[in-house]
Amino acid sequence: MLFNRMESGRASISDAVYLEVITGLHGTTMPNVLAAACLAMVGAITTYETDDGVTAAFTVAGVAVAIVRLFEIFAFRRRLTRSPRLGRAEAVRWERRYVAGTVVTALILGLFAARSIVLGDALCCVMAVGIGFGFGAGVVARLALRPVAALLDLIAIAAPAAIVTLMQPDLRHVGLGLLILMYVVASFEMVRLSFNASIKQITLKRQFEQLSRVDPMTGVANRSALATDLPAMLAAGTIAVHTLDLDRFKEANDRFGHPVGDALLKQVAERLRKIAAPDDLVVRMGGDEFVLVQRAVDDAEATAQRIVQSISMPYDIDGQMVELGVSIGVAVAADDGRTAEALLSRSDKALYRAKHHRGGYVLARELRMADATASGKSVSEGLAA
Repeated sequence: MLFNRMESGRASISDAVYLEVITGLHGTTMPNVLAAACLAMVGAITTYETDDGVTAAFTVAGVAVAIVRLFEIFAFRRRLTRSPRLGRAEAVRWERRYVAGTVVTALILGLFAARSIVLGDALCCVMAVGIGFGFGAGVVARLALRPVAALLDLIAIAAPAAIVTLMQPDLRHVGLGLLILMYVVASFEMVRLSFNASIKQITLKRQFEQLSRVDPMTGVANRSALATDLPAMLAAGTIAVHTLDLDRFKEANDRFGHPVGDALLKQVAERLRKIAAPDDLVVRMGGDEFVLVQRAVDDAEATAQRIVQSISMPYDIDGQMVELGVSIGVAVAADDGRTAEALLSRSDKALYRAKHHRGGYVLARELRMADATASGKSVSEGLAA
């Protein structure tokens, strides 16, 4: 089969690669604008020369579809501006809209070219077929990463003109029809080759990016991921930042050795992953310090309690039972800060207070309330004096 050697289905590539592909499809409006401008110009000339109402109708329809497609592209960009996170199901819907627009455009151009061939004006026919070939070249360049859509476009462009020419009894029309069909075959072969090469490049790029964001020991994200993801998560909505520091880890590491210490860090990371929701972010900052960024902040304090309970449970390291504690500082946007830096700073201060209390968790708002109370007392004492 034609697609046996091609990863053509949506499920054949990762979500990250797929979302990058869909974003790339909406990356430019120029091909759409140029196709509409060329169709309008050639359609106007052909209508003027032949006084053909069908050609005029195809021209108007093509320009109207181009305008609708421009609105669709701008709507997609506005959607990304509101939130850069795009679920796969939503991306599929955007792809279907985009592909529907390209197929309709291709069909109109194909019918336009076929009508020009029927009219028999040689120069108008050359211009109409030229628009079709140009659009086909653009399909090869832009839709190579969606090969099924590319094939539909190429067929929609070529089929009407090929059918009209092959129905003519003379050798010239038959030759033109065969040339159009060979163009489709050659174009799709280019799509196939470009698809395989591009998917490999995007996948490798994503893999390298992912490796640069992962802590090699524990498998959770490293602090570089926090620097990029935390501002984006904050921009998307309210979050809670849990800053963690393990208690008694240094003693365990000194007593049992670094291999046991490394195993402890891996198990701690795994416990944090189980507590975190799919959209949360778990980060190892270095040493025995971790950060959990929580999206659903309604239960931030309950999450902190679960972390304390989970991390404090004994660890079995090669038959050796080890116990740790944890200190946590929790800062919630936007009450405790509206920027990533402010949230991290206030969660650090809350963590320092938790460590001073020998473990457990402290909410940053408790520190603010305590500071406010202390400030009020100072003012009262000053007035009394």
